[in-house]
Amino acid sequence: MSHGEMTVEEVKKHLRGYYVVFGALLCLTIITVAISYLHLPIHLAILLAMAVASVKGGLVAAYFMHLISEKKIIYSMLWLTLILFIFLMLIPIFTLHGYK
Repeated sequence: MSHGEMTVEEVKKHLRGYYVVFGALLCLTIITVAISYLHLPIHLAILLAMAVASVKGGLVAAYFMHLISEKKIIYSMLWLTLILFIFLMLIPIFTLHGYK
């Protein structure tokens, strides 16, 4: 067996993981839709929907983009990206306080 080949059992193991992640994404999508029917205050509804979307994005990145098996440098870059993303999302909040 060469370097790139996989056995049938290994393929079935990977497929099983993909099916579990697909099921989780499906459930989380249903939860996101359910949040919209709860008639929560808009800021709370957006916060909950963004939290669910972040979990979904993490699942997609980890399993379908194969980041779950990457090295430490990838995780360092992901944390840096997350920190910068949060900073960029907070900029409008900080600028709104100056105009009120």
